[in-house]
Amino acid sequence: MPGKESKGETSSEIKLKPVGVVRSEIKELSLVAGSRDLKWRGKLEASKAEKSGVSELVLNSDLTDMLDGIEEFSHLLVLYWPHLVPPESRVPMKVHPMGRGAFPMVGLFATCSPIRPNSILVMAVRLLERKGNILRVEGLDAVDGSPVLDIKPYVPSYYAKDEVRESDWMKQIHREFANLSS
Repeated sequence: MPGKESKGETSSEIKLKPVGVVRSEIKELSLVAGSRDLKWRGKLEASKAEKSGVSELVLNSDLTDMLDGIEEFSHLLVLYWPHLVPPESRVPMKVHPMGRGAFPMVGLFATCSPIRPNSILVMAVRLLERKGNILRVEGLDAVDGSPVLDIKPYVPSYYAKDEVRESDWMKQIHREFANLSS
């Protein structure tokens, strides 16, 4: 068994090799780590536009054959690395979601923040088109140049769960995004 485990800790390291890169209009982070909390630098309207924008996933050309059949899926899961988040900022244990003091201080793992011990982010996106090793997708809020770690088809019957519960503050965030289009 790789790595030595004791008291829930592991001593092994994991090395990942990007399979491609994100090309998008997003050039800087909206959410950054402050000294003890998250800081929101963006505007809600801009963040909503980012989530509905079109990006390209440019896969390494030697992996093009791995995309065969992907056009049969309307949505994908994209796992990527937020490369502009400095390693020293990946340490807060508790944060206010989206850096908003009106929300309760919660453990980092209770948030979707890109500021994480291992900043592997995942986003479900709509696949618009494939051309060779390039996938045009809608709904990826990744910064231009973010390394793509993996791509998987989104299969509702595999990922959907019954009786899902979420926090009141997360519901509030979703309501605020939804109200921008009203």
